[in-house]
Amino acid sequence: MAANPSGLFSSPCMGRRQQLSSLGIYGSGFCRLDNRRVIHYRTLTDVHCSTAQGVEELTSPSKTRASRIVGRGSKLIGCGSAVPKLLISNDDLAKIVETSDDWISVRTGIRNRRILSGGETLTGLAIEASKKALEMAQVEADDVDLVLMCTSTPDDLFGSGPQVQRDLGCKNALAFDITAACSGFVLGLVTATRFIKGGGFQNILVIGADALSRYVDWTDRGSCILFGDAAGALLVQAGDGDEDGLLGFDLHSDGYGQKHLNATVKDNGTPRPSSNGSVLVPPTLSSYSCIHMNGKEVFRFAVRCVPQVIEAALQEAGLTGSCIDWLLLHQANQRIIDAVAARLEIPSDRVISNLANYGNTSAASIPLALDEAVRSGKVQKGHVVATAGFGAGLTWGSAIVRWG
Repeated sequence: MAANPSGLFSSPCMGRRQQLSSLGIYGSGFCRLDNRRVIHYRTLTDVHCSTAQGVEELTSPSKTRASRIVGRGSKLIGCGSAVPKLLISNDDLAKIVETSDDWISVRTGIRNRRILSGGETLTGLAIEASKKALEMAQVEADDVDLVLMCTSTPDDLFGSGPQVQRDLGCKNALAFDITAACSGFVLGLVTATRFIKGGGFQNILVIGADALSRYVDWTDRGSCILFGDAAGALLVQAGDGDEDGLLGFDLHSDGYGQKHLNATVKDNGTPRPSSNGSVLVPPTLSSYSCIHMNGKEVFRFAVRCVPQVIEAALQEAGLTGSCIDWLLLHQANQRIIDAVAARLEIPSDRVISNLANYGNTSAASIPLALDEAVRSGKVQKGHVVATAGFGAGLTWGSAIVRWG
């Protein structure tokens, strides 16, 4: 694809998603399976590994899973969220950069945002949100099979998923990170349903958590006003194939748009320490730059592509816009949310938005808003929610889901 004067890309945003084959794990490899076949796998026993505490023995899980049923549907049954204690208002920002509450709120719809401070960590927020989701779903930590940590700002370069899994006590779960910025949660949600449908997993925690305040240039009023920190979690559980809570989805990415929204690695010129005077390779330390965003191009990209992926997902689900109970977009900018809703002809009273209170929380924004809507009674069991994430990468996608 190539850029052109009328937009970011020369090719259309809509594309036909290839159908995913059902896969099952058997022994040490993979095999194709028909829907609803039962497959068995071996339990590892008498395996030893070295740890910081010494040599420990890994025995079979306390709750042995004798079989997996593939081809199952997915249910969304629990949610939770967590935000930092420190609240930064528009008036607070006006004290450090040339801006005002009116300037920010009119252009973005944002009035406040929460920022990590003190001893708070992103992992801590993710754990808090996950505990609430497990409690709502009435699922024990031991029964979680997979933890998907959707984040672009982990506390560890190598990912925070395993630390969340450890501290939650999900000792039987696989855990790993998904990095897709503001689209991360939608990609994580779809990934979870594929593990249930193709791998026979039973309970999966999908966590969206980001702390973009770590990479904000607080002297740039075009970007520092936008971002906040938060975490949200969703418990996805296996169900009958004819009761699938994921009704349709459509996912895309295009690296040609990366120039409009990025935080790239930079050489900061700081020499690496050397005790003997030898030259180290590379000789200088590296770090990530602050977030760079071309706001106008990102806005054009969002209002053009997001309605199209929602329409594609609705078509796959066999639904129309009138079937949607709620529209829940990534909370980036109220003007984007309003423009997409208008293109889809969805009235404002069916649009979920909490952007004013938290700003753009990247991968956390959709599960954070969903959790508030569920706990307030707005989203109820059986409601159909159209979600869409969009942002850096560039990546964008939609999922049409049924709650409960």
